[in-house]
Amino acid sequence: MDILITGGTGFIGQRLCQRLLAAGHRVTVLTRSPGRPGQAGVQYVGALGDVGPVHAVVNLAGEPLVEGRWNAARKQAMLESRIGTTRALLDWMRGLPTRPQVLVSGSAIGYYGPRDATPLDEAASPGHDFAAMLCRRWEAEALKAEDLGVRTCLLRTGIVLDREGGALARMLPPFRIGAGGPMGDGMQWMSWIHRDDLVGLILWLLADPETRGACNGTAPAAVTNAEFVRTLAHVLKRPAWVRTPAFALKLAFGEMAGLLLTGQNVVPARALQEGYRFRYPTLEAALRAILG
Repeated sequence: MDILITGGTGFIGQRLCQRLLAAGHRVTVLTRSPGRPGQAGVQYVGALGDVGPVHAVVNLAGEPLVEGRWNAARKQAMLESRIGTTRALLDWMRGLPTRPQVLVSGSAIGYYGPRDATPLDEAASPGHDFAAMLCRRWEAEALKAEDLGVRTCLLRTGIVLDREGGALARMLPPFRIGAGGPMGDGMQWMSWIHRDDLVGLILWLLADPETRGACNGTAPAAVTNAEFVRTLAHVLKRPAWVRTPAFALKLAFGEMAGLLLTGQNVVPARALQEGYRFRYPTLEAALRAILG
């Protein structure tokens, strides 16, 4: 297949490109810096007008949420990078003589808002905070592709784990020196997924012609922050007793600290019911694979 990826130079997108190329697909990445060195075999373009006909689109573009304090400008950048890019993709698709067969568009488990321990499948109601609003608007824009005859899948991604980036890469330095520990009371839920399983889910969504709508991109066994910390410390053979108080996170990050101090117990019901097989269904297995 010919596949267009937005966000293809990011933490998830780079691994996705590797897997697609290895499977014999032709990959084009839309990027703001098409002249920079990239992966061999990938075509990098700076505008949708430079993209030829494709069979599929994977839309992963978006400014990171868990990075610094939120202010009006940051929030606008997070909205525009997701909704604006998705809208541009739709405008481009409308003008094509032959449209893509499928759009896999990113979203996040922030769609559900802060929740208690109740398991949440794809039918659960959305939340009402900024992250939930952002995801609702992003998904609503992407679903307009269905009106164009494009099968549309919404991938609600959890905390993606690998050593090369994401949350785990930020956590490892203090944990390696024995200075890691829970955030706040540690009772908030962390719905995580190994990066290879998330990429596997994207490939599965691209290939299965019957699957459309929301799909939770999380492993089957969510854990609390306290359990995550204990498991990571056990795998690293390090103590984990340095708790970060909630007030310190709020002082440092303001509103964004809510993403660190709250969570959701998300279940990938759709993937499990429709036959996706997770390589790393448990946290300890995922961390041991990542950290050796």
